[in-house]
Amino acid sequence: MKRRNFIEGITLMSLISTFNPIKTWAEGKQDLDATSLNAGSSDRKYWYKLLHKISSPVISALAAGTLKKNMPLDTSPSFDSRSPSVSYLEAVGRTYAGIAPWLALPDDGSEEGILRKAFRAEAVRGLDNCFAPGSADALNFTKDYQPIVDSAYLAHAFLRAPKALWEPLKTETKKAITESFCSLRKRKPFENNWLIFGSITEAFLLSIGEDVDSKRLSEGVDKLNSWYKGDGWYGDGPKLAFDYYNSFVIHPMMVDTLAVLLEKKQIDKNKYELALKRMQRYAVGQERMISPEGTFPPIGRSITYRTGAFQALAQIALMKKLPEQIKPAQVRAALTKVKRNMYESRGLFDANGWLQLGFCGHDPEIADYYTSTGSLYMATLSFLPLGLPEQDEFWSAPAMDWTAKSAWSGNHFAKDYHVEY
Repeated sequence: MKRRNFIEGITLMSLISTFNPIKTWAEGKQDLDATSLNAGSSDRKYWYKLLHKISSPVISALAAGTLKKNMPLDTSPSFDSRSPSVSYLEAVGRTYAGIAPWLALPDDGSEEGILRKAFRAEAVRGLDNCFAPGSADALNFTKDYQPIVDSAYLAHAFLRAPKALWEPLKTETKKAITESFCSLRKRKPFENNWLIFGSITEAFLLSIGEDVDSKRLSEGVDKLNSWYKGDGWYGDGPKLAFDYYNSFVIHPMMVDTLAVLLEKKQIDKNKYELALKRMQRYAVGQERMISPEGTFPPIGRSITYRTGAFQALAQIALMKKLPEQIKPAQVRAALTKVKRNMYESRGLFDANGWLQLGFCGHDPEIADYYTSTGSLYMATLSFLPLGLPEQDEFWSAPAMDWTAKSAWSGNHFAKDYHVEY
């Protein structure tokens, strides 16, 4: 199936789960109570309402033409010399990348469906507004290097939901976005994960039939492959960085860039499949890093991006490519617990619903020198499985313990192993 139509092209019947809760319970793989059979529906409602809560300040303000008026511009105490105005594009690109799969679902008459339809309309109107000539919310693509990053997230959103977010835009909006993306070619990405930002932006342009910068398109893929360290980890540059950038950026953008190249017959299928296998292996590690209590290590840079750290696991679940030893219901249960621990903490949102600098709460001191309010909307990237319909096994199967919870409960869990690719 062509990547461009992946989400919209999945038929409902092909996603209906064949999971047998009675057999699973009988085999002793999970301990179910009477309410757990409805947990998937409850979890989904929690997820989409939470996603709407996080992203609506950005989307609704953009739709009303008041993003710059309403969005606070809080910056890290160590914020560098870049213009704070880059924060607005950060908020837009990152939010759209996270909500795209959900908005790509077809309309229906449910509470969720009605909310989603209205939110999609706001999202499209917001883009038309901010790219209109003379817009008060005009986004910065010309100053500093940061727009290279967040153009890539916006491009990723269009790849994830072309029919929902790209095709409905006005012709003049599409032209303005395309020209803005092309203008970035005058600035070279840094020699690290930034190279894949250039690649995925060019991949999007390729997907809509625009001329591309072939070197920029291929350089991110080629360099990351040369920096691969094994066991699902790419170096962030020549050296390994023990942080979440393999999930924030590298795996999702690598796989989706290659998906476009494969669709356009510019690479061999094996190259895409290798990247996918590496991402699956990384997802195994991500799932195992979630503690029995539903927490995860605050390691490395950019921990203010919060649950965006699980984008790779979330995307593998969305693609229905979870490794055999990981069941969708255990990923749902684990990420739901993480979200509850994270987003129900005090100080995470300000009085107007905007995310605040910090990790599990408000703590500006842990923000990096490049972090501002808009940066925080990377958090939406853990909500990608909302692009699966409610009938999918991810949502419909009874709750299951995730690996660490099973292990620390004295129950059987899948053995881990090193992978050579």
